[in-house]
Amino acid sequence: MLNTIIVDDEPLARDILETYIEQIPELNLVAKCSNALEANNELQSNQIDLMFLDIQMPQITGTDFLKSLNNPPMVVFTTAYPNYAIEGFELDALDYLLKPISLDRFMKAVNRALEMQQLLAGGTPETAEIVDNPSGEKEDFIFVKSDKKLIKIHYSDIVYIEGLKDYVIIRCKDSRVITLQTMKSLEAKMPSNIFKRIHRSYIANLNEINAIVGNMIEVTEKGQTKNLPIGKNYKDELLEIVNKNRL
Repeated sequence: MLNTIIVDDEPLARDILETYIEQIPELNLVAKCSNALEANNELQSNQIDLMFLDIQMPQITGTDFLKSLNNPPMVVFTTAYPNYAIEGFELDALDYLLKPISLDRFMKAVNRALEMQQLLAGGTPETAEIVDNPSGEKEDFIFVKSDKKLIKIHYSDIVYIEGLKDYVIIRCKDSRVITLQTMKSLEAKMPSNIFKRIHRSYIANLNEINAIVGNMIEVTEKGQTKNLPIGKNYKDELLEIVNKNRL
């Protein structure tokens, strides 16, 4: 169970989130806060695992509040302004929900939080290690060491790779594999003509990019559209690759 707080200066927004949280047994609502000061008091007094944090609030914004925390809980930003999305991802937020927030979109954010909790607890049986191809030749796959086996993953099955703190998650079309390897070392092992670092937390399979919209790319994960942020340090190189194949 995740101890959760809501931080939002709008009473209606707090009530909607509370209604959603009450429907999810894995969430325990500890407090509803109308500003960052109240939220900080809750963080000091209780063990909080997950914070739903509004961005536009009086006195101190949600992003500035998060920057001020030395050891923040998992954060899901909630806001009516899509232009804050990139800054939210740069602060390692788990997710970014645009108001009005639907229940199904809220559930996706909660599932990410539960997945992250599982990773931090070390409770997943899928924890693995990426190893070099035994042949030493260039292939269309990598091997992942898991449960005393070498599991083959074809590059064409990988949609994107996500970094979460000390973990890396290889997101395949129908599955996932988790590794304790760093994003930098994993990136070095992947073919650069197929995989491109688009953000400090994401590596995308270029063949799986459906569209680029502003500072986001669209991919399809398990039949659903997924938006991934493009970091400002990676955008120019990505667009250069895209423009080479542009009509």
